[in-house]
Amino acid sequence: MSSTPSIQEKGLHVGTQPGDPEKLEGVTEDFEVFKQTEDGVNFRTVGWPMATVIFLKTIFALGVLSIPSAMYSLGAVGGALSVIGWQALNTYTAVLQGDFRNNHPRCHSIADMAGVVGGPIMKELTGAMFIVAYVILTGSGIVGVSIGINALSHHAACSVWWAVLATFFVAAAASVRKFHQIGWLTWIGFASIFIAVFVLVIAVTTRDRPAAAPQTGDYEFGFYAIAYPTFAAGMVASCTIFVSGAGTSAMLPVISEMKNPRDYRKALFICMSIVTAAYLSFSLIVYRWCGKWVASPSLGSAGQTIKMVCYGIALPSLVVSACLYLHVAAKYIFVRLLRDSPHLQSNTFTHWATWLSCTFSLAAISFVLAEAVPIFDYLLSLAGSICFAPLAISLPAWLWIYDHKSWRKGSVGQKVGFWLHALFIPLGIFVMIGGTYGVVVQIKEAYASGQIGSAFSCADNSNST
Repeated sequence: MSSTPSIQEKGLHVGTQPGDPEKLEGVTEDFEVFKQTEDGVNFRTVGWPMATVIFLKTIFALGVLSIPSAMYSLGAVGGALSVIGWQALNTYTAVLQGDFRNNHPRCHSIADMAGVVGGPIMKELTGAMFIVAYVILTGSGIVGVSIGINALSHHAACSVWWAVLATFFVAAAASVRKFHQIGWLTWIGFASIFIAVFVLVIAVTTRDRPAAAPQTGDYEFGFYAIAYPTFAAGMVASCTIFVSGAGTSAMLPVISEMKNPRDYRKALFICMSIVTAAYLSFSLIVYRWCGKWVASPSLGSAGQTIKMVCYGIALPSLVVSACLYLHVAAKYIFVRLLRDSPHLQSNTFTHWATWLSCTFSLAAISFVLAEAVPIFDYLLSLAGSICFAPLAISLPAWLWIYDHKSWRKGSVGQKVGFWLHALFIPLGIFVMIGGTYGVVVQIKEAYASGQIGSAFSCADNSNST
């Protein structure tokens, strides 16, 4: 069991519903990781509107670029149901995580929460998965940025050099210490990706046939209401859709920097409502007009000119997305190293050296990973299966069970609720094993067919389904 005391362990009860701020404000402040302070660095500066936009930018960008190609594997009906089902589940498990964090406000990250329910070993294992997950997502963001620069430059240089440049910009942006300070970037990032995808949607609906399809003669369009994929292809597509909204563990460090952590649910529900509606509408339209010829990332689906326009608009968003993923991973290590030390909120050499070392070392690892597996969909699916399945499905259920042990022997309704939450644990394990198998099979086939060249090659790694 973790040595970190919770509010309940101190004899102070806080329910799972947002409580009276006047009653909770003084209680939770004693347990918060970051204190409200005028001396040193005050991290508690994020209001719920800014938190909403940070959440939106964390969740939205990469998913909207990858889901249209996943639709081809699952079909329009299966893809739409998958989007609705996974985003509903992601929203609910995000509620479970946020409620647990606010009941145990000493928890800064999902690893801290795992330590409360599973002890030191589970904390270390979860922390490792958390870092790996967001390093993979940072790598996918670097791939997206390098593809965008490639498109805008007409391949004027080797794509590896563009990836190096992308990594530098991402690391520089992520090195800003507070979520509040990068908040204005999230506004720009969300607006840019939304506008870029809107331009793409309009562009694909004006073409007689998809840009990547043969422009004369008969061709197979590849739009299916119901598709019958192989197990591997279906799992990769499903994991791609799942991971597009599964990064909710990145929201937890933001809660620790909110002025009022009890506003978390408000920001979450607004964020996930917008994300689900956008994913469903944009991906169905792009798949309906592009069929099997949809590109991955999807911004390249309407021809070279529109591809350049879309990437020109979306480039700030791609940089900001990777920046947020890197910032979240680096902040976890930073807090872990300096927690309860005077350097955590002081402008000391140790403070800055630790923070910059965390940021730039993880950026370097992300770059190597991006060049080793340079196809956008596969990186996202890999993150979803290996890391986010246990982090966003199994672990949140365990957190709920920990705080609701009495339900196991309670009323009939409580018993049903208890065992329904318990089913999430094997579901997460199935997605982890099945999704990882599917990604490995798909990557092996991509290398064998030449779709992926050798590591650190200069090939353009955007592709059509």
